[in-house]
Amino acid sequence: MNTRYRITRNADGNHADQAMSIDEYKNYFATQPDFEYAQEYSFRSAETTMTIQGDFFLWHLGEATIPFRYYEGDLYVAVSHEIIFQKMLEIVEHFDAQYVEG
Repeated sequence: MNTRYRITRNADGNHADQAMSIDEYKNYFATQPDFEYAQEYSFRSAETTMTIQGDFFLWHLGEATIPFRYYEGDLYVAVSHEIIFQKMLEIVEHFDAQYVEG
């Protein structure tokens, strides 16, 4: 089971001025060799392929691709393994942000 997390500087909703811009994320992830930026993310289920439009930072981990999605100043990731949680914590620390479940 995946747990979804939001990386934010505005966890309580009272600091919209602290929202992170897409450019902040693009600059950071451009320095990370195992990440790439994409404007869509596609995945396959048993019978179909689904494509989601948006701003994604795709983490390539072996044969797996883990999407971190930027939306309205926050970054979202579904954590299904400890290694993804650890990567999320690195990102949180870099941006002096917080993570919130949900």
